[in-house]
Amino acid sequence: MAAKAANSRLKVWLDGKSIWYDEATVPILTHSLQYGSGIFEGIRAYQGKKGTAIFRLKDHVRRFIESTKIYSMNIGYDAHEIESAIIETVRVNRLKSCYIRPFAFYSDDHIGLDVSGKKVSVFVAAVPFSDYFGNGGRGLKAKVSSWRRINSDVLPVEAKASGNYLNSIISSIEAKASGFDEAILLSKNGYVSEGSAENIFMVKNGAIVTPHKASDILLGITRDTVIKLGEASGIVIEERDMHREELYAADEIFFSGTAAGIAPIVNVDGISIGSGRVGPITKMITEKYLNAVSGNNPDFEEWVTYV
Repeated sequence: MAAKAANSRLKVWLDGKSIWYDEATVPILTHSLQYGSGIFEGIRAYQGKKGTAIFRLKDHVRRFIESTKIYSMNIGYDAHEIESAIIETVRVNRLKSCYIRPFAFYSDDHIGLDVSGKKVSVFVAAVPFSDYFGNGGRGLKAKVSSWRRINSDVLPVEAKASGNYLNSIISSIEAKASGFDEAILLSKNGYVSEGSAENIFMVKNGAIVTPHKASDILLGITRDTVIKLGEASGIVIEERDMHREELYAADEIFFSGTAAGIAPIVNVDGISIGSGRVGPITKMITEKYLNAVSGNNPDFEEWVTYV
């Protein structure tokens, strides 16, 4: 009830208009609610040295637009208009830090899969947000899921589509029911793919290793951030196939994601990773990431859009 009351005091952007959260309603039979036919993004804004800083806004909006194209969804807005809607939504709510959710969906309330000629709505919300996992960065316990990651033979994994996340939800349910914090999914070929909503990295002998594009991963913007920060720090970055057993013998492991940030993993399938504590390279990447998202890294200041 407290969260709902807080959201009620926020304004959102829907189809070109800024309205109160409670006014943004759709029919219960909305196509995207029934069939998962929505496209969304997750974007973070942080309290920066010059005000509220939206991190990698253009990159997120570019992926949002590309996802709609993959699903042949004509949203009726270009990237600049979506960026402006996001900036305005953060500004009007006077948020210093927040999670931003652009969402494109079929707002037509009909039974049936055909979406040709159906109305598409675009929604932008910005809500206060803190620790995704709620453990203060102490380190996660992860379980390799019995569910495999979807692949491009099944659904377009590079699109951030609502329906794709059923795969994530069921793996997360399994992990939590088994006493773990998060799931790790394998690709159809049995290689490490990603977490339920995060990309994954391991540290071995001073190098950072992460699954490559062919491992059915979402090409995360935070993933790209980690790679660029690591390279700028002189760390060797390897994008390649990762065997499950490599995780158990890793020196360090961490997740990356817009919501998760940099989230250390200290245990996989009951096996302690490295020392069983957050490792030095994970700590260094976390520090550099937090500086970048708040505009405190001059080498990557172009990643930040101030409101």
